[in-house]
Amino acid sequence: MSRPPLTLVVDALHELLDDRAIDTPGPVDAETRLFGRAGLLDSLGLVTLVVAVEQAIADEYGVSVSLADDRALSQRNSPYRTVGSLAEYAAGLLDGAVSGG
Repeated sequence: MSRPPLTLVVDALHELLDDRAIDTPGPVDAETRLFGRAGLLDSLGLVTLVVAVEQAIADEYGVSVSLADDRALSQRNSPYRTVGSLAEYAAGLLDGAVSGG
């Protein structure tokens, strides 16, 4: 059984934070801010996380998704704000890729 996108994002973020020795102010969950005001990551960290999540999705589900596309960048509410918003965006792309859309 495949891990859900939220778990993939949390796992990838934990690995990135460990690699960069970044302390979290509390437990990592859907509300954890990734980028922007009070976010854990700078722009390079965010790019690294996005690539790691894309790879995790490819490994876990056998499909390729692009989390950094025009659709993501043009949304009124950025999918990169929180762990939950990134996981939700990834789930939507994953649903489309799995269903062939």
